[in-house]
Amino acid sequence: MENKMQTWKWLAFFVAICFLSDTTYAQQQTHKSYPESYSDTTAFAQRFIQRVGIEGRTGYIFPTNPFLKGMNYQGKEMKSTYSGHLKYSFQVRPNTTADKAYIGAYQGLGVGYFDFGNPEELGNPFGVYLFQGGRIAQFSPRLSLNYEWNFGISFGWKPYDESYNSSNKLIGSKANAYLNANLYLNWALSPKFDLMIGATGSHFSNGNTRYPNSGLNTVDCKIGLVYNFNRRADELVKSWQRPIVPLFPRHVSYDLTLFGSWRKKAVDVSGGQVPAPGTYAVMGFSFAPMYNFGYKFRAGVALDGVYDHSANIKQEYNGEDDFTVPSALKQMALGISARGEFVMPYFTIGIGMGANILHNGDDLKSFYQILALKIDVSRNTYLHIGYNLKDFHEPNYLMLGLGYRFNNKRPRLLH
Repeated sequence: MENKMQTWKWLAFFVAICFLSDTTYAQQQTHKSYPESYSDTTAFAQRFIQRVGIEGRTGYIFPTNPFLKGMNYQGKEMKSTYSGHLKYSFQVRPNTTADKAYIGAYQGLGVGYFDFGNPEELGNPFGVYLFQGGRIAQFSPRLSLNYEWNFGISFGWKPYDESYNSSNKLIGSKANAYLNANLYLNWALSPKFDLMIGATGSHFSNGNTRYPNSGLNTVDCKIGLVYNFNRRADELVKSWQRPIVPLFPRHVSYDLTLFGSWRKKAVDVSGGQVPAPGTYAVMGFSFAPMYNFGYKFRAGVALDGVYDHSANIKQEYNGEDDFTVPSALKQMALGISARGEFVMPYFTIGIGMGANILHNGDDLKSFYQILALKIDVSRNTYLHIGYNLKDFHEPNYLMLGLGYRFNNKRPRLLH
């Protein structure tokens, strides 16, 4: 039952991301950017190239767990992985102001099917994810080096079960986060078709919401084909147009983020760690003054506050293995972190490193790291999906929330 509830939580949150971000934000930009005589469809087609792609990947599974090294029912090492993907995206048109400022950004929604070679114990999950990419280097009008990231949820895993799947001490939930980053060469074969060849890295885990949570990591080669519905032939030749990007008004903006999540907790005991029973709530906030250097980058510092109901719990031996929960003061902390963010249309990827300066107890005395994705809902509001690590290796908690940006002076370019 707990696994089913967790799956529905992930699914509900991902549906909210898809519909509140891309749809709402795109509609707002369309209404603001075009006269009323244009329909939404016409305006969208004029500003963006719509694309559908298929992609195949084959790769290597890092043997980070005994289960992957051969301690499984089949008694063999799991080395190879395969996956197929179907993706829809929309891209800013070449030789426009937005294309120059945001390096050919495209974004969309994808689905994938994964095979890790052990469907009986691990399953063959499928994923639903958001993705965004752009141009790193342009070698010619038809050839470029691009990047892309994927972020979503994968379903259909066969998790650890003490009675029926006890060897799988790798994956503990039926739904797991899916993260992927890749580099590839993009070759425009014709106005309609692009060929992609590159390398990717993927990570699957449940964000410490259920045990076990060792996670699965792969590195892959990929090949794909993209069909561009409305790309023109003149957009594949060298253009004499030199769009002028408006001068960016450097300024300080202020991001206020509120988040919450749930987590599992491993408690230190003599000889190792034991999982504490139950699921613990996490709530927090972040207030970050950020200096906006240009269209694609901002950096600053943040004041981070957190309440972690699992912090500083202890195991006591009094005939039964009980776990004592301390007072709320020993479960709250205030920290300061340095932040940097890569800003693109619709999405912002941020990293942070900080330390708690006000805290009680050893659990909250930590050097922490944050990886976060902000998804624009409107010009100043965003959804926030983040993950907090301790000392670069110990999983802490997810950060699922909402935010508001004050004093936002960023020019609108998607016109």
